[in-house]
Amino acid sequence: MPLPFLTADRTFDAADDVPLPYEDRDLWRRPYRPGPWRVGAAALSLLLSSYVLFAAVVIALTGTPGGAGAVFGVAAVVIAAALRLLRMGVWVSGQGLRQVGFFVTRTVPWDQVASVRTVQQPVRWLGLPRTVQGQALLLVGRGRAQDAPALMTTHNADFLARAEAFERAADTIEAWAAENARG
Repeated sequence: MPLPFLTADRTFDAADDVPLPYEDRDLWRRPYRPGPWRVGAAALSLLLSSYVLFAAVVIALTGTPGGAGAVFGVAAVVIAAALRLLRMGVWVSGQGLRQVGFFVTRTVPWDQVASVRTVQQPVRWLGLPRTVQGQALLLVGRGRAQDAPALMTTHNADFLARAEAFERAADTIEAWAAENARG
C-alpha cells in the first residue's frame, strides 16, 4: 500500500533550477521528507502496536472477547497516532499553506499570507520546553497583529542535525509563498 505522505515528490530532487517543479499545484504536498526522528518514533510506535495486536489475538483465543476488544482498541489508537505523527509538517498547494500538527491542523489561504521568512531565534528542541539557538520559518499574515507559531525549525523532528534539508525546505516554501501570495 503506497503511503504518499512519507515522501516528498520525486520531482523535487530532480529540479535544480526550478523552484516550483510541480505540474498540479492544487494537490497538497509536503516539499521535504520527514526526518529520522519522526520516522523512528513512528516505527517504534508501530512496533509497539504489533506486540499489542499479538496480545489481543492471544486474549481473544484464551480470554474474554471484551478484553480482546479493548486491547484491539488500544492497538488501533497507537497505529492512528503513528500515522498522524508521520503526517505532521508543513504542506503547500495552490490554495494555501497548511501546518499539520498532532491534534490541530491550521490552513492559511495565500491571500492572507504577507510573507514567509527564515529568522534566527531561540527554538524548541524536538518540541520540548528546552530552547536552543536555531532558525525558524515564520509566517507573516496580512492584517494580523498576533504572532503565528513557527512553521518549522532547525531543531524539530524533521530537521534536527539536517541543516541543509531545512534550508532547502525553507527555500521551497518561501518560493511557494512568493509565487502565490502576490496581491
